[in-house]
Amino acid sequence: MPELVTQTALWGRRHWVVALCAIAVLIAYTDRVSMSVAAVVMRGQFGWNQEVTGAVLASFFVGYLLCMLPAGWLANRYGGRRVLVGAVIWWSAFTVLTPIAAVVSINALIAARIGLGMGEAAMMPAAYGLFAIWVPPAERTRATAVLLSGISVGQIAGFAATGELTQQFGWSVSFYLFGFLGLVWGAIWMKIVAERPSEDLRMSAAERALYVEMPIGKPVTTPAPWRLLSRRPAVWAYIVTHFATTWSLYMLLSWLPSYFREGLGLSIKNAGFFAAAPWIVNLVVSNSVALVADKLVGRGMRVLLVRRALIVGGLLGLAIFLLSLREVRSPGLALALVCIATGFLAIVLCGLAPNTLEIAPNHASLLMGVSNTIATLPGVFGVVATGWLIQITGTYAAAFLLAATVAIVAALTYLRWGQAEPVDR
Repeated sequence: MPELVTQTALWGRRHWVVALCAIAVLIAYTDRVSMSVAAVVMRGQFGWNQEVTGAVLASFFVGYLLCMLPAGWLANRYGGRRVLVGAVIWWSAFTVLTPIAAVVSINALIAARIGLGMGEAAMMPAAYGLFAIWVPPAERTRATAVLLSGISVGQIAGFAATGELTQQFGWSVSFYLFGFLGLVWGAIWMKIVAERPSEDLRMSAAERALYVEMPIGKPVTTPAPWRLLSRRPAVWAYIVTHFATTWSLYMLLSWLPSYFREGLGLSIKNAGFFAAAPWIVNLVVSNSVALVADKLVGRGMRVLLVRRALIVGGLLGLAIFLLSLREVRSPGLALALVCIATGFLAIVLCGLAPNTLEIAPNHASLLMGVSNTIATLPGVFGVVATGWLIQITGTYAAAFLLAATVAIVAALTYLRWGQAEPVDR
């Protein structure tokens, strides 16, 4: 088995699947966070207060939440390849329509953001369904880290590029540019990727032999055992951890530009660059930690021990540094603390992402659909609550305290009930 993995490790057809899925995530998050930067300028142009801004930012998550379960079912039923390309084309079209909708009315803008969320809801369920078929277990931490790297790179590109483009050309240009990139991706995807390894005629003999040996490569057609899954504490520990992680993730995604611009007095351009910097740290940490985690598992360390160290340690570290941000007034110090916090967030995701494939390898798309539905609630209620807390307190301290509390509760939950073995059989 190790010889087969070594022979096909440099670059195979499965690596194309992973890389293109990561690029799709990159495009999704670039489209998603561009509004966070543009909203700083749009507030002045359209006369929004903090609560209206929060509603615009949160509207994306309404569509995301509504379509997550249907997206998981579609990916499981019809395959991740077709579902994913349809989703990317859908959300790219709504990205292009966003500036037009904003000029029409606030309701049209909210509808466009909901449409964007509906398309992006299929991203993770489709990708995880493909990974369950295409990625060997020994490569899953690295593969999911590469996938989630698309989040960091998308945020870096979205925050930095939108800040620069907004200052130079106006806030609408970034939406047209990022939407066009999704359409280009769709054409490349359909040309390169097959639904499953057995359908890929360009796969090498060495890589094809890997699928003979590995317990992957066949689509799952049996119904999901929902009653069994719902009674497993490990499933709920995973879902609680996912919820807590996205609470901090979505808060930072949506409010960092405003925090640096309005809370610390930076220009719109510098606020965009400051908001992008933490995700560079996130990108480096996630891929470095993933490599170490896979090596530890490969050398015989218990998978559960590795997952607990990453998830529990990462959540507690995240909480500590979010709490430390409450009284900071220096932009440089605030940036350093946010960078460390997002580094710990990356560590959590390195443990959480492959855990989906470990506890439900036969129903990864559906579990991701359910879990991501619940984990999207912070995008709606958490983002709005953050805006409300900022509005009534005049600072970001209460928002950081709330996110840290959620992280601590999740750390204790996973420490007690987390698992790394299949529970869907």
